[in-house]
Amino acid sequence: MAANVGFFLIAGVLIAGVLWDTFETMIVPRRVTRRFRLPRLFYRVTWAPWSALARHVPVGNRRESFLSFFGPLSLLLLFGAWALSLILGFAIFHWAMGSPINVRNETVNFWTDLYLSGTTFFTLGLGDVTPRGDIARTVTVIESGVGFGFLAIVIAYLPVLYGAFSRRCAGRYDFHISYGGSRWASASMTGRSAVLSRAD
Repeated sequence: MAANVGFFLIAGVLIAGVLWDTFETMIVPRRVTRRFRLPRLFYRVTWAPWSALARHVPVGNRRESFLSFFGPLSLLLLFGAWALSLILGFAIFHWAMGSPINVRNETVNFWTDLYLSGTTFFTLGLGDVTPRGDIARTVTVIESGVGFGFLAIVIAYLPVLYGAFSRRCAGRYDFHISYGGSRWASASMTGRSAVLSRAD
């Protein structure tokens, strides 16, 4: 029983933490100054190997192009990390309840809970695995609403974020032109790319 309570807490903290981080990152207009944030951890982990690979790319346009991919690509990966974390959180919740699931001719395990959570989050509704009991059904409905809202926010904000990246690239181009395309400008732009890519 104590173990189940612990898993309930883990699932609740994971779900609440990801939802709060998503709200702060996507909805709140001001910059969040809290020290520990999941996006900060994500970018610290992903920037290190990306910048290491960039050092093997010849200095110049190739390296600039390679670095410029990190911002948009890492944002999509961050969306994926949020989604996977939410799916995992709800799967742990189902598993802590004892996996109250209806499934035909298969043994129910954690991967079944994870499959149910994934199909619910992305609102697939395949019907081959269904929740059993009022609590499990309620959790499934909540997850479906969370997944629908999450996907709606991502779809709504992608054009806004694309515009922000376009304006940043235009600013970098103007900066490059103002310094006559010198090696110093290229090096400065490379550093600026690194700073901007690591920003919250």
